[in-house]
Amino acid sequence: QVQVVESGGGLVQPGGSMRLSCAVSGSIFTIYTMGWYRQAPGKQRELVARITNTGITNYLDSVKGRFTISVNYGAKTSFLQMNELQPEDTAVYSCNADTYATTGREIFWGQGTQVTVSS
Repeated sequence: QVQVVESGGGLVQPGGSMRLSCAVSGSIFTIYTMGWYRQAPGKQRELVARITNTGITNYLDSVKGRFTISVNYGAKTSFLQMNELQPEDTAVYSCNADTYATTGREIFWGQGTQVTVSS
C-alpha cells in the first residue's frame, strides 16, 4: 500500500518562511514527478510547483522566485521551501507523486497540510 504524507504546515507571519515535506512510502518502482498543489477556501486547486525525475521544474507564476521545490528520489521525499510568504499563500497544500507502482502507472495524493499566513 502506497502512502503519501505531508508535514511542515502551520501558522507563519507575512514575510516569513516555511518548509513543507512530502514522504512517499510503499511499493513504488519509479517516481516520474512530484508536485505540490494548493487550494484556498472558495477557490480551485492549483499547481504550485512540480519537479520531474530529470530535474525539470515548473512553478505557478505568483510563487516564482519565492518558492523552491526539491526532491530526494532515493528517499522518495519532496520539499517545498516557501519564502516571503504572503496572506494570499494561505491554503491547504497537498503533494502528489506520479509513479509506477505494483498497480501500474498511478498518481498518489497526500491528505494535505494547512498553511496560514497571518499576523
